[in-house]
Amino acid sequence: MNIKFLEQEIKYEGWQLSPHWIYKNFKIQGDAIVAFTGECDVKLTEMVDIEDVINNEPIYSKSMLSFISEQFNVGLVEGVFRQRLLICIIKEALEKRGFKITRNGDDLFFEDKKLTVSIATKSVNSILIHTGINIDSEGAPVKASGLTSELGITDIKNFANEILTNYSQEIDDIILASTKVRGV
Repeated sequence: MNIKFLEQEIKYEGWQLSPHWIYKNFKIQGDAIVAFTGECDVKLTEMVDIEDVINNEPIYSKSMLSFISEQFNVGLVEGVFRQRLLICIIKEALEKRGFKITRNGDDLFFEDKKLTVSIATKSVNSILIHTGINIDSEGAPVKASGLTSELGITDIKNFANEILTNYSQEIDDIILASTKVRGV
C-alpha cells in the first residue's frame, strides 16, 4: 500500500472522500493512504454517515489530523474491517505513549471525550475511509479531546507517519499471509 504525509494543510470538508481523489491530486495510484492536517468542517450535505445526518450532527474541528484511504478490489464489509484496523493501530500508538484510550466501534475516546471521527464507504470501484483525530478540541460540537490540546502530542507529522507505516505494513502482511496457506 502506498503512503504519504501531505505537507500542505488541507481543509477536510467531506467531498474529498471520493474515488481517485488521492490519484488525481497527488499522483499516487492504487491502494493508498494519505495523511494531512487542517481544519475539518463537514456539513450535513457532504455527510456519508446517514445516522449523523438523521441526528443533525455535522463534524467540526479547528485542527485535525486526517487520514484518507482508497483501496480497490474489496467489498464494503472488508472496508469496515480495514477502517476498524486503522482505529486499532491509532489506539495502539497512543497507548504506547502512555495514554489510556477507549474504543467504541470506530470511535476513540480519551477521558470520556471523543478523539476521533471515522467512516468507511464504497464507491463504484473502491472502498474509501476517512479517519480524523482532533489536534485541537476547541470549538468541537461534542465533548472532545485533542492530540495537542489534551494529550500534549506536538510532533504530528511523526505521529502520522507512524500510523501510515503501521497500517500499510499490516494490510500488506495480511494480504501476504493469505498467500502462504493451502486450501482444504
